Amino acid sequence: MSTGMNVIVDTGCANLASVKFAVERLGYQVTITDDVALIQSADKVILPGVGTAKHAMANIKAKNLVNVLQNLTQPVLGFCLGMQLMTESSTEGNCTRNIVPCLNLIPTKIEPLKAQENRLPHMGWNTLTQVSSHPIFNGISVGDYFYFVHSFAAPISDYTIASCEYGSTFSAAIAKDNFIGCQFHPERSSALGSKIIQNFLELDATELNQEQTKL
Repeated sequence: MSTGMNVIVDTGCANLASVKFAVERLGYQVTITDDVALIQSADKVILPGVGTAKHAMANIKAKNLVNVLQNLTQPVLGFCLGMQLMTESSTEGNCTRNIVPCLNLIPTKIEPLKAQENRLPHMGWNTLTQVSSHPIFNGISVGDYFYFVHSFAAPISDYTIASCEYGSTFSAAIAKDNFIGCQFHPERSSALGSKIIQNFLELDATELNQEQTKL
């Protein structure tokens, strides 16, 4: 078990306590913080989030964390909105005037989910339709269920490491170098979600520096 310091970035969003509990339930210590020094010195960083990209990015800017997050070299895992904040930008509606610049850590963009006749938000349990050999998915297989709540999504790209289908196929997880994002909520996804969190906390950072594992 990793004994390093783990932090959850305090983005001012509402689900911080549930993420903290999910980590502690696995036997790990974790600190919720917006302290620059603590975030920079952490072994693992979790970027959670619920709500809108506009609100979350405003909080991150107000806390002077944009450059801090962009320059992290340790493993960073984004949950749901936290994943979306890792991309270049998010379209918060169907109007291009509503594009919110994000952290630009993974070169893809968040768009309205093309749900076709399905209702939005995409809320509830859904299966992964493709899963790469990325170490975050050790012990996870195609067909495994995870819990989703979202109306926006990242398209399939070179940075997709898992996919899901809801009216159309979208990225269930994306990654680039030390940055990993899950569109689903690991902290709400029962035993398999806990497995994702445990994989991340036990991750050897050198595993992420060898090569990008794509679908």
